[in-house]
Amino acid sequence: MLRKMECGSARCGKVSEGCTRCIEGSKMVLLVTGKCGWGCDYCPVSLEKKGLDVMYANEGRVHTDEEVIAEAEAMDARGTGITGGDPLVDMDRTIHFIRLLKDRFGEDHHIHLYTATMDPEKTRALEEAGLDEIRFHPMDSMWSRMPETRLSETVDGTGMRVGIEVPALPGREDDLIAMIEYARSVGVSFVNLNELEFSESNWDMMDVHGYAVKDETSSAVAGSEETALKVMKKVKGIDIHFCSSSFKDGVQLRRRLIRRALNTSAPYQQVTEDGTVVRGFVAGEASEVVDILRGLDVPEKLYDASGKNVEVAPWVLERIAPRLGRKAWLSEQYPTADNLEVERTPLNREGP
Repeated sequence: MLRKMECGSARCGKVSEGCTRCIEGSKMVLLVTGKCGWGCDYCPVSLEKKGLDVMYANEGRVHTDEEVIAEAEAMDARGTGITGGDPLVDMDRTIHFIRLLKDRFGEDHHIHLYTATMDPEKTRALEEAGLDEIRFHPMDSMWSRMPETRLSETVDGTGMRVGIEVPALPGREDDLIAMIEYARSVGVSFVNLNELEFSESNWDMMDVHGYAVKDETSSAVAGSEETALKVMKKVKGIDIHFCSSSFKDGVQLRRRLIRRALNTSAPYQQVTEDGTVVRGFVAGEASEVVDILRGLDVPEKLYDASGKNVEVAPWVLERIAPRLGRKAWLSEQYPTADNLEVERTPLNREGP
């Protein structure tokens, strides 16, 4: 039975454990490499990652084990989704991080991985390293020719839960159904259909395939959702989850940001319901600003003078800004490694 979920997402049957933890915002996204040899024209991976030998933990570039662990701890991660590129391009690195995360956080730290490479030997090696769930991404040219792939052999050779995850390409219902029916017949546990999205790196596909933008407020492609829902209504006997573009942003990402913000924010910072952090700042020589704050009876726990500008609790700063004689403002930021600013609100225009 087709059941609606938040933000236009839907499911038939159960949602996989990897998706369950992602939905609750407790999974770190670890891009182990941007390299990939498959060349799918709909791949939305950003230009700073696509085809490059780089690593990212959530939104931040990482280079060391310590940085990966620090990001997982910062969001109190209950699991990790390993992605790329194609992680199987660099098996040594991928296996290293599976073992690292399992050793550091224990067996309950659920790890799933995305790959287009159906290779029984590599899949077994990933399982032996501790991988819990693998999701294969067959190229769209193979959707109607799945018996020609090594999917059956790969599923037979592993005890992990195996899934298929692909974008719901508009108008490709028959090919998607053929792929899912075959996947079910060889023992695949679940299928995820993602709403197709455009990005700076895959914009050429829009003209090539005659795709159109769904609406002015999202990056979704028109017709993708309708295609997914048609497929879900026709296929029986396997768990299918449709993940909408708005679900990724409005539910998964938002909950992950809230989780990280609550885990990392200071007592003088304010976490919003969207997972952003509001911070208050006062310009000027730190010692002089601190003297002013003390004169206004601001508790020491509600400000910090260790940065370029003195940070003050926003609810306090809004009240005292007219009496500071210094420029003061609020900054709403993402709780990510780069503290990306969303909005800045001046509270006064006074002072040197």
